[in-house]
Amino acid sequence: MTAVRNVLISGASIAGPALAHWLHRHGIGATVVERAPAPRTGGYAIDVRGVALDVAERMGVLDGIRSSVTEMTRATIVDARGRRGGGFEASSIATDGRSLELLRGDLVRLLHAPTTEYTEYLYGDSVAEIEQGEDGVRVTFEHAAPRVFDLVVGADGLHSTTRRIAFGPEEPHRRFLGSYLSIFTVPNHPGLDREAVLFNTPGRLVAMYHTPRAEGAKAMFALSAREENGVDRRPPRDQREFLRRTFTGHGWEADRVLAAMEEAPDFYFDSVTQIRMDRWSTGRVTLLGDAGYCPSPMSGQGSSLAMVGAYVLAGELARHDGHAAALAAYEARMRPFVRANQAVADAGTDFLLPRTRLGLVTRDLAVRAAPLLSRLGTFDTKLSRAAEALELDAPAPAGA
Repeated sequence: MTAVRNVLISGASIAGPALAHWLHRHGIGATVVERAPAPRTGGYAIDVRGVALDVAERMGVLDGIRSSVTEMTRATIVDARGRRGGGFEASSIATDGRSLELLRGDLVRLLHAPTTEYTEYLYGDSVAEIEQGEDGVRVTFEHAAPRVFDLVVGADGLHSTTRRIAFGPEEPHRRFLGSYLSIFTVPNHPGLDREAVLFNTPGRLVAMYHTPRAEGAKAMFALSAREENGVDRRPPRDQREFLRRTFTGHGWEADRVLAAMEEAPDFYFDSVTQIRMDRWSTGRVTLLGDAGYCPSPMSGQGSSLAMVGAYVLAGELARHDGHAAALAAYEARMRPFVRANQAVADAGTDFLLPRTRLGLVTRDLAVRAAPLLSRLGTFDTKLSRAAEALELDAPAPAGA
């Protein structure tokens, strides 16, 4: 069994460029194919937390992440008329400085830019067919000519094309977490300054936040649902209409946000869903990040899992002579870490989107007590522990 020397990565968001970096450090060539015509910019706020910060430091991008943080300082809860109630300072939930928040587009830029010197990127294209053989994988693209690779890595997100081709339909691997989420850019009508504002009714959320890293403000709608209704797989016009039916007249800034939604350049809507699979690899195809183990936005750990997974996968490919042993070791190392981080998503949903009036009252009381709880070390403990639940191997030397 020969070592892997030539890898195709499907997806150029976070997991893809991170893997390209570490493959290069181990002397393994990478080609990245991405459906979008160029690197994706903008996006909503994400976190790099725990062990992922150590990966970022070893990549040489930690200073860039620190200089790109959202600078949000406070979260505030309001009622339907916009009257402010409880809230907390951002510092009150940073128990040990092991979490940094930045916009998704800023992290993509930091990870992608250095890799362009040694990585081939195929933008505006995607994988159409995969044909596995003993000595390699023949990949047919939508546009580029077919090519053969030693390994194919699906790093193409929750609705992964690579996973569908290699493992079949998405449905058996989905765990719907009972809610839908939409985020997009709108004018900053409330005049927010480095602040997030949340308005809840049972099972509904309207929120806005401002960061000087982006124009305007980010608006968010979230709603609970007992069963999936398929709206996340319908066209954006249907998703917008669904939000209008759900939130018109809801209170606070809901109507103004709905009006601005029509002009939003970055409208995002999806179900809050995890991907849970018994195996992430089949032959010479493996999955990375959300494609294999999406923890959902409610965990706050998708980007961190992608970065850590890229580090571990590249290290195992370099450590083993054959792909089968490397992929088995990758799964063995990552599974406990993935399980721990997927497990925090339910608590995230309960906090952001309480489904009952009692749940809202309980959440608001917890928010008012957040600084005290933080000092006692009991606030956000489960997430902090999950984010640190993997010990990294020694990094590869540069130019290995």
